Amino acid sequence: MLKGLLLLVVMQAMGALLQVLWLPMLPAPVIGLLLLLALLVLLGRIPEWLDQAAAALLSYLPLMLAIPATGIVLGGDVLLAQLPAIGAGLVVSLVLCIPLCGVLMQRLMAGQRDDD
Repeated sequence: MLKGLLLLVVMQAMGALLQVLWLPMLPAPVIGLLLLLALLVLLGRIPEWLDQAAAALLSYLPLMLAIPATGIVLGGDVLLAQLPAIGAGLVVSLVLCIPLCGVLMQRLMAGQRDDD
């Protein structure tokens, strides 16, 4: 499990380094997750030690969400002031994501039918 936690921390650090050097517009955790995704795609599987580390961290997810939830509760006036922009962002992302998911699902199912 220590090996899995170390890999997650290293990917996070590499994401932070890449953010500082080349990609200041993307958050470091997002870059780190994309690097981890690329590594897992290259491996073709999720190693057991990484799965154990992720499962251990997943049990602490509610604690990680407590801080943003507190910010939402205490910053309600700012949230209400930005409500039109937040609503527009949600609607646009929904309109883009639903058709994209449908197209991806059709292609994946067509690929499965070809394999059978």
